[in-house]
Amino acid sequence: MIFRHAEAVRSAHPGLAAGALHATGVDGTADVEARVAARVAEYTAPALARLAGGPESGFPEVLAWRRTFARMGLRPTRYRCASESLLRRLRKEGALPRIHPVVDLCNAVSVAYAVPVAVLDADRITGPLLEVRPARGDEEYTTFDGRTEHPAPGEVTYADSAGRAHARRWTNRQSGHSAVREGTRRILVVAEAMHEGGEDTVARTLETLEKELAALWPVTPVTALLTDADPEFRFDDHARVR
Repeated sequence: MIFRHAEAVRSAHPGLAAGALHATGVDGTADVEARVAARVAEYTAPALARLAGGPESGFPEVLAWRRTFARMGLRPTRYRCASESLLRRLRKEGALPRIHPVVDLCNAVSVAYAVPVAVLDADRITGPLLEVRPARGDEEYTTFDGRTEHPAPGEVTYADSAGRAHARRWTNRQSGHSAVREGTRRILVVAEAMHEGGEDTVARTLETLEKELAALWPVTPVTALLTDADPEFRFDDHARVR
């Protein structure tokens, strides 16, 4: 399967930095859940320290996504990128919600680096292509409560080969259809940044996730930084379980 950003997205957002990770063999057992909790605390601690100096709305990483949303015609205070929403919740509640060990880890790393990190159940994506592209308007998006929506024409979404949308408004909201759940074994993780220095942030985000996933589960993640020269991540053929 191929993951990529469409040329229309890359040309409209030249500041985009992105990378992807694929791993097979994760689970949500109680044993791993306890170990993940300690890692979550480690990664939320620096985020909390940073928030003590001022709200997430002033972070360069968040401001860059706010400008991106504004260029797409979205009101940034109504539609927030995923990392801003997590940081906002962390600031207000002092902790992140517990969902699934894989999601909890990715959310904690997301707030540590202040960039959106999407984690999808790869077996719920119809190949051969998952592309971040402007919607046609006929794609089907499933909310977390099971309702069906259709992204507006031109809205940036993650669209697979079956015409299913796995996100609304790019990094604003993922789909319930491909959300990581109890039976998930294979994941695709995507990190995206818009701020100056985003390439380095995305690289460090992926390195952290690769290290933590390999330490917590019997997996050997495969990662790639996506560039204009090499924009595609082929992840099925490279999967391997340790």
